[in-house]
Amino acid sequence: MTRRHFAILLGFVVVAASLAWLAEGRFKWVTPTGTLGDAGPSISGKPPATTGPIIYYRDPDGRPAYSSTPKKTSAGKDYLPVRASEDVSFEDKPPAGSAKIGGERRVRFYRHPMGLPDTSPVPKKDEMGMDYVPVYEDEAENGTTITISPGKLQKTGVRSEPVQRRTLSVPVRATGRIDFDPRRISIVSLRFEGFIESVGKFAEGDYVRKGQTLMRVYGPNLSSAAAEYVAVLNMRRGGGIDAQRLEGAKRRLVNLGLDESAIAAIGRARSVPRVIAWPAPQDGHVLERAAINGMRAAPGDMLFRIVDHSLVWVLADIAERDIALIKPGQKVDVRPRAYPDRAFKGQVALIYPHLNMETRTARVRIELPNPDGLLRGDMYAEVEIAAGGNEKVLTAPESAIIDTGKRQVAIVDKGEGRFEPREVKIGRRGEGFVEIKSGVSENERVVTTANFLIDAESNLKAALRALDQGEAGK
Repeated sequence: MTRRHFAILLGFVVVAASLAWLAEGRFKWVTPTGTLGDAGPSISGKPPATTGPIIYYRDPDGRPAYSSTPKKTSAGKDYLPVRASEDVSFEDKPPAGSAKIGGERRVRFYRHPMGLPDTSPVPKKDEMGMDYVPVYEDEAENGTTITISPGKLQKTGVRSEPVQRRTLSVPVRATGRIDFDPRRISIVSLRFEGFIESVGKFAEGDYVRKGQTLMRVYGPNLSSAAAEYVAVLNMRRGGGIDAQRLEGAKRRLVNLGLDESAIAAIGRARSVPRVIAWPAPQDGHVLERAAINGMRAAPGDMLFRIVDHSLVWVLADIAERDIALIKPGQKVDVRPRAYPDRAFKGQVALIYPHLNMETRTARVRIELPNPDGLLRGDMYAEVEIAAGGNEKVLTAPESAIIDTGKRQVAIVDKGEGRFEPREVKIGRRGEGFVEIKSGVSENERVVTTANFLIDAESNLKAALRALDQGEAGK
């Protein structure tokens, strides 16, 4: 066995020992007078005797520093020797010569404690006096299986939960801006050249209702069309009205912008009004007012802009990586910065078809009811979209996954103190759970606490097996 191999194995032994000490809730540093962290000396009043050869040296001040040869600290203190009987293992060792554990597990053979390619059918010691490590029959079937005694399970606090199918909600968060729905905005203008005789007492911000008179308007072309309509109504041919001419006269008034109620009023009066009462086209707030008493208005001039705030838009920018999670119809919680403690409920209406090249985000349009009128244009809001769909997927608690960056591992509880690390592929995360795409099956139990200790022991055993195979191949 090369010095390099010995150094690697020594490192694994130290790591496994440290993890075991942490799992028990205290460090058991051996000193010439006893064990630090213990309640006190043994019943006899004497520290337990140490036996076996010195296997390594540790820092006298309790720091995690070790050496395979005698050494001194920077302060000149000697490193303390650790003998074979003082070393600890994550698993409880069976009594020497036993072939069964609890009447169930049988020892298949014993392997060299330092990883050398040497095995024995019976218990024995190596040239340094260290006991050979037993390999059980169930471990031979699957070399990654770790067995922990009931006492160790209780000390380490190992807990497991079953893998189950559940609906996984993955919240996607973004910042949005409240905007008006352009389909709910109306501009009041004339289709003819006219004069505004008077304007109602409305200012910007006032609320108006559909049909309410905004202003009174006079226009020569409007009066001419109204006179033609009245003339057709008064004309009788054979005791009746020419329906075709009547429809043409009425259509001219409609083309000039008059609504049905104004045309009906002219028909009932059978006279041409001097001015026409111009109504509001919809309910809403007056966003802009340009009309002034006595002003001359050209065709197309904006006189009023009216906005209905009962439903508003929230335009949110979603990161490119989250686009696949967003679909129209998903529920959304919107929290305006003006009302951080209140959540407004809406839903995704549209995902715009183009990305913003500078920010690499996609714009999402959210429709939000606003019956109280609390939401105002250009407000900023925090958006949380309940993505993930309604289908059930295989999930496990997030704490059950050991994520090393390159791979993800779950520890499967096989019962009777037996555990098996498995590499898994994960998907979405949300609500404390993670989607499992492969690696474990439904209803299998996975370890949720102290799983890193089991994984560390598994890695140590795997390294020893790999070293055995490497030495044997030389």
